[in-house]
Amino acid sequence: MSYRVNDIFYSLQGEGHNTGRAAVFVRFSGCNLKCSFCDTDFLHYEELSAEEIISRAKALCPSTDVLVVLTGGEPTLQVDVALIDSFHEAGFGEVAMESNGTHVPPSNLDWLTVSPKENVVVEECSELKVLFEEGKEVSDFGIAADYYYLQPCDVGDVVRNSAITQACISFIEKHPKWQLSLQTHKLIGFK
Repeated sequence: MSYRVNDIFYSLQGEGHNTGRAAVFVRFSGCNLKCSFCDTDFLHYEELSAEEIISRAKALCPSTDVLVVLTGGEPTLQVDVALIDSFHEAGFGEVAMESNGTHVPPSNLDWLTVSPKENVVVEECSELKVLFEEGKEVSDFGIAADYYYLQPCDVGDVVRNSAITQACISFIEKHPKWQLSLQTHKLIGFK
């Protein structure tokens, strides 16, 4: 089995519950949605085996005591139980996935973040991260989560981003079920 991988890199998790944790990111190519704000390059990828993915991940990290984040694109289109087992067998302690929730993820994940847009089939997750856009209704999509986050949509305009963030904060103050998630990696300039 091979996987279409856009990038593998080592950094800090920049958003959500695990913000600030050292993590190796495996970004898969391909998605079933076409979101205008997506930051993934789907045109350039390599076909890699699980062994090649694990080898590259290990080469980037000082140890396997880091979070593994499977992201995309939409990782549920490719990631399977075998790949996650391979990470665990290689000594990586925690394997997380960031998904749009339109496909059922592998059952052996340690952490699941769902950032839903449409046609959601996932019913529960570790954290639900909903994009906050001015003028759009906030919904939990009927998903049960341990943590509920709102993340202001980055529209690429400093003034508009500030207004969206302020509106998001105001919403959270009125609806304390939600917590604020900022894209700290963008705010402080790291990958």
